[in-house]
Amino acid sequence: MEIVILPTPAAVGRAAAARIAAVVSARPAATIGLATGSSPQSTYTDLARRVRAGEISFAHARGFALDEYVGIPLDHPESYASIIARDVITPLGFVPSRVQVPDGRAADLDHAAKEYEDAIRAAGGIDIQILGVGTNGHIGFNEPGSSFASRTRIKTLAPRTREDNARFFARLDDVPTHCVTQGLGTILDAHALVLVAQGEHKADAVAAVVEGPLTSFVPGSVLQLHERATVIVDEAAASQLRLIDYYRYTYENKPAWQRNH
Repeated sequence: MEIVILPTPAAVGRAAAARIAAVVSARPAATIGLATGSSPQSTYTDLARRVRAGEISFAHARGFALDEYVGIPLDHPESYASIIARDVITPLGFVPSRVQVPDGRAADLDHAAKEYEDAIRAAGGIDIQILGVGTNGHIGFNEPGSSFASRTRIKTLAPRTREDNARFFARLDDVPTHCVTQGLGTILDAHALVLVAQGEHKADAVAAVVEGPLTSFVPGSVLQLHERATVIVDEAAASQLRLIDYYRYTYENKPAWQRNH
């Protein structure tokens, strides 16, 4: 796992965007795993800048969202289908039919989850997965206690997750209680992972993911098992890391031949 500590949230977004841009430049038909929430917003902003500048194109790329609420109307502004359309498909120039979001409105949610898992596999897997991390250490909507072998499935959102997401809704009672999410096993299958986090409120979670024990109590700690996982955080989110000076030293002294890996 590579840990990259940068001074600002905007710098985090630029660094993560550079990783994704390198993948798409090398393989225009790459498959991108798409996270929602506040953490990846600066990444999408910088990718959109690169698209406008003609540096990269997502016209041939595919996308798979990490998760979706259960029961929320498709056109609700806080459905992840709406957010992906608004924050990713339009500004990055994806072909809409080449971006999929789990179906949280299906009559048979178990079947819809299996179909989503099958679609990822049929696409050849995910080349690079964008991730955020919740304050309780969840990635996707894999709440504490999730199996490391889990696949796309229905999950019950933890009270803390619903409280954290209540800022996007009129009131807490409007936040759905269930979701369909890629599993930890699904996430581990991606060729590369890039987790971004900003702010002091994420510091404990980042420390647990990076330096804590490998445990289902902190689902994000599963990144410790991945060969190509990168964690890119700002100074505030890195503030609880015990080896913070070593991570800075390692990144500053990274050999030139490793810079694009």
